Amino acid sequence: MKYQDYYKTILDELKQVFERIDTRQIDQLMDAIIKAKRLFLIGVGREGLSTRAFAMRLMHLGKEVHWIWDDTTPSLGKDDLLIVTSGSGEIGHLHYVAEQGKLAGATLAVVTGTPDRKTPEMADMVLWVPACVFHGKDNVVPSIQLMGNLFEQSLLIVFDMIVMMLAEKLGVAREEMVNRHRNVE
Repeated sequence: MKYQDYYKTILDELKQVFERIDTRQIDQLMDAIIKAKRLFLIGVGREGLSTRAFAMRLMHLGKEVHWIWDDTTPSLGKDDLLIVTSGSGEIGHLHYVAEQGKLAGATLAVVTGTPDRKTPEMADMVLWVPACVFHGKDNVVPSIQLMGNLFEQSLLIVFDMIVMMLAEKLGVAREEMVNRHRNVE
């Protein structure tokens, strides 16, 4: 395939994923984000990179956000939202963190490509991103790309759209978000 063939195919794959996402699940996640006192996020690999970018933008929105892997992350509690990205829905250490978060009283949201696996099944809410995911098995959009590329790309874009919709819903101006951007680079 040539460059033009690849980008056209990949854009078509992304379009198929976005058309299949249940926007009610997005609305439910947005409502939980708005309601939560604090947000805690976790993910691994390239999924984790997309999730970490989401955490950063949520902070730019003015939310108190913590990345689970950081040493300065406080304990979770009943007014908190734990967002776990687990493409396959069965990543051992992510499942453990999800269990511990629920035991601490946090609300659990799982973003996944396989909603019928053990971690999404214990969640209070699930956002199913129906994209081909590494070690996935559900009825998702297939991809010519490697491993979980389509899922990881879809995550980044969906998360960015959620931030845009939250900014609009909360009346947070772009300038406010820019002012919260790290200024010691």
